[in-house]
Amino acid sequence: MISGKSMIRALFVLAGLNLLIGCASSGPAAGHGEMQLPPGWTEADMQACMEAGTPGEMHEQMARGAGVWDGKCLSWMSPDMEPMPSTCKSTVKSVMGGRFLKYDIDGEMPGMGPYLGSGVIGYDNISKEFVSTYYDNYNTGLMIGTGELSADGKTMNWTFTANCPITKKPMTYREIETITGPRTKTFELFGPDPKTGKEYKIMSIEFKKR
Repeated sequence: MISGKSMIRALFVLAGLNLLIGCASSGPAAGHGEMQLPPGWTEADMQACMEAGTPGEMHEQMARGAGVWDGKCLSWMSPDMEPMPSTCKSTVKSVMGGRFLKYDIDGEMPGMGPYLGSGVIGYDNISKEFVSTYYDNYNTGLMIGTGELSADGKTMNWTFTANCPITKKPMTYREIETITGPRTKTFELFGPDPKTGKEYKIMSIEFKKR
């Protein structure tokens, strides 16, 4: 017998709604009785759903990035132009019981005005990879990506896809985050020049944690 609360959560997982809200809870919820497994379900099926929603070692490592980070930025509009300096602040919080990191970036787009960006980072226990989405106040589309952590835990390599406003086609971007010290890290963004298709460095940021 399993609790009604656990059953509902497992059904959310199987329905693909990505609503893993506390899947690792145990015991019957207040005001809910016991219910049996659906036809064809096994205890192993239920356990698989519980494990899919339970934070683990990768989530603990991911959560170490929580805090407020001040950044010194350089951005390139094209490979042949000089970089434009600016500053930013990244506020990173652990959310959903340690399952995800939410980060908000507050900065300045050189020559264009205030820049605001937000994203979510997680580790998918099923696909065994880091996942992320990102959006900002200069676009109406999402950047969606997956990441891989180096064996020493210091470098995260991301691959993102986003629509290019010039080519009107999806383009692939690379991000590299490198831990350089106890309270410092670097961020590098690479992507294709929409006119030539050749990859170049779009942005670099040196972050220091408050």
